[in-house]
This record gives sequence, structure tokens and C-alpha cells, in this order.
Amino acid sequence: MQLELFRTLWGVTSPLDEIAPKLKEVGFQGVEARIPLTIEERTAFKEGLKRNELDYIAILFTGGDVIPDQSETPQRHLQRMATLIEYAGELEAKFINVLPGNDRWPISEQVDFFGQAQALSDKAGIVCSFETHRGTSLYSPWLTLDLIRQLPELKFTMDISHWILVCERLLNRPEDDLSEYLKRVFHIQARVGYDQGAQVPHPAAPEYQEALKFHQSLWESVWQHHKDEGRASTTMTTEFGPDGYLHHLPFTNVPVADLWSLNDWIATEEQAHFKHFIENSV
Repeated sequence: MQLELFRTLWGVTSPLDEIAPKLKEVGFQGVEARIPLTIEERTAFKEGLKRNELDYIAILFTGGDVIPDQSETPQRHLQRMATLIEYAGELEAKFINVLPGNDRWPISEQVDFFGQAQALSDKAGIVCSFETHRGTSLYSPWLTLDLIRQLPELKFTMDISHWILVCERLLNRPEDDLSEYLKRVFHIQARVGYDQGAQVPHPAAPEYQEALKFHQSLWESVWQHHKDEGRASTTMTTEFGPDGYLHHLPFTNVPVADLWSLNDWIATEEQAHFKHFIENSV
């Protein structure tokens, strides 16, 4: 099994032609990014991907953005999802990472929404992997496990940093049984969170090694499931980002670390981690 490494375009303002050589040098084979909304943007983006020989994982917000419009109904989310699935098809996305729904909907609406969302994925013939993310329907591990019991066919993008922040602790107690979720994770987003934030200042810092090791242990669990399933490859996106995630010094607003270097560091770390896993796995 091979590790296919992707780089988030969150916080990146440079064109693909400029950043592609740097991505290839570190070992990235593609990018993960929002679906462009206009035909002109999609055409230009597709040409840039092809020109630079980069694969693409599409990001779809059923609520229109990271924080969904609170007035929108599940049906409006589904309508937007259907349109954006078509756009992702135009871009020949490898699969779609979906940030789904709204955290305020009751469980009955959540179940109905995800059933219809999965039907859209099946109809289009493209994998929709639902991301665990604050503000969306999958903000909580416990609600997600409830959904799995009713909709066991769902696939997930694991960004465990959100759950650590929501629960304010590493989910490393025997009572925190995430096994039913882990066996359904399709794709990993590699960002390290801690009990008071979704992104540590730097994952190499000694004070955050417990958090790093916890994340890595869960990533290994997913890799083992993928290996047991006979997958030829497993995907991971490095996802350290800006927008309040990257720590800044007070008054000066100077970042405490370089964002590009953070993603390079976790990419290099996880390539070595994956190599060690493969060499020592049964």
C-alpha cells in the first residue's frame, strides 16, 4: 500500500504553476481545495492541475462555507451538494471531501440528510467522504457514532483535531471507543489539535508530543484498516492553516511559525511514519 500525499490550498494565494515544483520536491502528488464556482475558474483550475500533473481532492461545503448559513434547510444543503458534485466531476476529482450539514439540526433530520446525501454520491458514482468538523453535523464523535449505527455505509474524512477541541481532551480513554468510526474513515487530514485548539503552534514542539503521538496512533489504525481491505493506496492531506488556527503573537500579530513550513514538516514526518508502519505491520 502506498501513501498518496496531498497539500491543502487553504491559505495559499500563489498560483499552481508557482507552487507545483515545491510540492513535488516534498513528495505531494496533488492538492485538496474548494470547488471553483464559475465555469471560468473551473476551466483555469483544471488546466493548471493538468499542466502541473497534480491530482485533485475536491472540497464541498453543503452549507456554502465553513460555518453554514443557519437559516438554510437540509433540502437547500442537498440542492447545493448536487450542483457541486457535478462541478467536481468536471474537474475529474479523485473524490469529494464533504463538510456536511449543520450542528443545530436534530438527530432525526441528520439521519434523513445523510441518507439523501449518500444517495447523491451513489447516483453520481463518486465517493463523498464526510469530514468531521466543528459547526457541521459531524462536530461530535458521539453524534457521529449514532449516525453510523443507522447509516453504516457512510465514509468519513478524519480530522480528529476538531473532536479533541470539542471534547477538550485527547480521546484516549478506554471509554472513548471510536473503532466503528475508524474502520469507516476513507481519507485523513493531518493536522494536530490539542484540548484548547484545533491546531498546535508547531507539532515538533516537545510540549505537544503527546497530542502528536495520539493523532498518529489513530492514523495508524486507519492505515491498518485500509491495508486489511487490500487498498493499493491511502490518502492524506496536510492541513495546517491560517484563519485563527495559526497562532500569532499579541500586539504585533506576527505568526509564531511559518504556515508553509508547518505543512512541509508534517508531510515529511508522515512519510517517515508511514514507511515505518508498512515495514512493521503484519
